[in-house]
Amino acid sequence: MEWLNYHHLFYFWTVARDGSIIKASETLRLAPPTISEQIRSLEESLGVKLFEKQGRSLVLTDQGRVAYEYAEEIFTRGRELTEVLSGGTAERRPPFTIGIADVVPKLIAYRLILPALQLPDPIRLVCRDGDPDKLIAQLAIREIDLVISDAPLDRSIRIQAFTHMLGQSGITFFAHPRLAKQLKGRFPRCLDGLPFLMPADNTDLRRSLEHWLDVQGVRPIIVGEFEDSALASVFSEAGAGAFVAPTPTEAQAKRQHGLSVLGRTRDIVASFYAISLDRRFKHPAVIAISEIAHRSVFQR
Repeated sequence: MEWLNYHHLFYFWTVARDGSIIKASETLRLAPPTISEQIRSLEESLGVKLFEKQGRSLVLTDQGRVAYEYAEEIFTRGRELTEVLSGGTAERRPPFTIGIADVVPKLIAYRLILPALQLPDPIRLVCRDGDPDKLIAQLAIREIDLVISDAPLDRSIRIQAFTHMLGQSGITFFAHPRLAKQLKGRFPRCLDGLPFLMPADNTDLRRSLEHWLDVQGVRPIIVGEFEDSALASVFSEAGAGAFVAPTPTEAQAKRQHGLSVLGRTRDIVASFYAISLDRRFKHPAVIAISEIAHRSVFQR
């Protein structure tokens, strides 16, 4: 049996946490080639690739994400051990892991999840963002406690899980104020010929939006497609085009990104669900998420 080299694991964890070998080299005060060599040694000993290159960036592979989560737990517990043995009182917060489908707007996820961090008995929140099917698979083996998605559980997936409606809303059309001033006509006619940042084509929102545009008889010019509405909002902030997001994100989109509202419709419905292994919510964090969803996030 080959023993895990915890020095190599620590270098890997630092790179993953800091986001690059260059930044990790500053943290560790080691030369980048030294860190790269240690990570290669770790990959060889584990028999998997932990990072892959995307352009000039390093991103974690699926195996890398698993390794990072274990490393995070290992080194967090190590800090706690040091504090306890030195006479301190390290706080042991139980982890609660939420999977967030990558198509769920981050502003919606933030508003839903924030109350879980304000419970009387604190938890250590772990958020995973990714493909809904992969998150459901992790839920099935209890690697994840809850999945927040824009779609209910697919009945063809044979796991004993339950879908709970969190809420529904209409959608709002946003654009940079400079682009908004150039529009001609009233909403929705003003969308005709407008540069547009579309939701990804594998989403219910995209299909509903295309149907609605056809009914309205308007044809925006699609200049980009995005699974992540937060990324679309950044491009829209730069003036690249208009985009849509659930209406509950409106105030934050205007405040954080300086965007103008072009119009709203409730003919297109954005739905959000919590998927869990429990028929009824039991965990305080899940109860808090459900309550805030029904009380303030998705007001009628």
